[in-house]
Amino acid sequence: MSREIRLYSVVNRLVTVILVALALTSCSLLPRPKVERILPPILAQDEVLRPYATLGRIQVSSDRYFANMQEVNEWGKRTLREEAANMGADAVILPEISSRPAPHLIVPANEYNARGVAIRFK
Repeated sequence: MSREIRLYSVVNRLVTVILVALALTSCSLLPRPKVERILPPILAQDEVLRPYATLGRIQVSSDRYFANMQEVNEWGKRTLREEAANMGADAVILPEISSRPAPHLIVPANEYNARGVAIRFK
């Protein structure tokens, strides 16, 4: 009889440990909902109607293989907006996206540059 009670006690503890482990890890197993960050817009100079303060100049570059100019423009605008958001900017002005051949031996590549000015409205 005491052997059955010990076995029941061990099984009961094992089930309790498993349930506690599942309870602690179940939330981490669920996928997190994607939170869309609102990125600051890229504005033309004539669209800036309020006074602003310049936070700084943004400059990013990347080597791209077999990319067309549309992909490069999308990359440049997205990257400028993300960097401006990291700086706490309200907008990006004076965007410049350019490319030039990069010196790679085997695969032809281009170096792409994106520049802009991060601003915050007063």
